[in-house]
Amino acid sequence: MVERIFSRKIISKNNATDINIVLQDKKIVLPTAPQPAGNYEPYMRSGNLVFINQIALKEGNIVNAGKLGLELNEKQVKEATKITMLNVLAVLNNAVSGDLNRVKRCVQLTGIFNTTDDFHRHAELMNTASDLTVEIFGEKGKHARATIGASSLPVNSSVEIQAIFEIE
Repeated sequence: MVERIFSRKIISKNNATDINIVLQDKKIVLPTAPQPAGNYEPYMRSGNLVFINQIALKEGNIVNAGKLGLELNEKQVKEATKITMLNVLAVLNNAVSGDLNRVKRCVQLTGIFNTTDDFHRHAELMNTASDLTVEIFGEKGKHARATIGASSLPVNSSVEIQAIFEIE
């Protein structure tokens, strides 16, 4: 592959920006991918699709546990959503053997939020994950999306994100 370097961005012959440089320039550090707590895999690959589910874990602890509208406010859940999406990306990084440049596109993100019954701004919460995905992957980060409110989530997490990525 022929590459040229322009202002710290590596441009390949197909005009793709090196994701590692994007992460470095934006000071985004992927965490260590959380390990499964049960009889399941952190991701599953079928053909060129990678399926990932994550919650708001940081260093083995739930971040901002609880229900939005009772114990938590929107700012706290948006923080948990960002951490959850970083966990998704850490698992994805493992799925592509450390080469996020193999990601062809984010196909879909689904955000599930632990909220009171009267909460209706789920999309605003999920924008945190969508914006981060597009910030990192550019046009390849644009995706279909669903947001859902739930009466509870595993281990009292305030958010769970399901993701589907297409890889090379």
